[in-house]
Amino acid sequence: MHLAYPAVLAALLFCVGLYGVLARRNAILVLMSVELMLNAVNLNLVAFDVWLRDALHAGQALTLFTIAVAAAEIGIGLAIVLMVYRNRGTADVDRLRDTAEAPQGTDEKAEAAA
Repeated sequence: MHLAYPAVLAALLFCVGLYGVLARRNAILVLMSVELMLNAVNLNLVAFDVWLRDALHAGQALTLFTIAVAAAEIGIGLAIVLMVYRNRGTADVDRLRDTAEAPQGTDEKAEAAA
């Protein structure tokens, strides 16, 4: 098998995931796009492991580690998104910027103006 086929497929998957992260506003779709990007990396790891005929199968071992990290990331990420959705009523990433704390100096200025 040629190395170019899985490499091109991984590049396309990564580009679709990157577009999803940059263009989407829904937090769940952003998490799914990050998963696509991780799967593209996993595909490259396995393809290069097969191509190099590594006796230790380091690419496959790193792929299993990446899958475990991705599972933990999705579990925690979905828990955070569900908590924010229950509190705010939306999973829109742009509206989540309102949850950030205001700088310390702005509260004193607002009180003085009132």
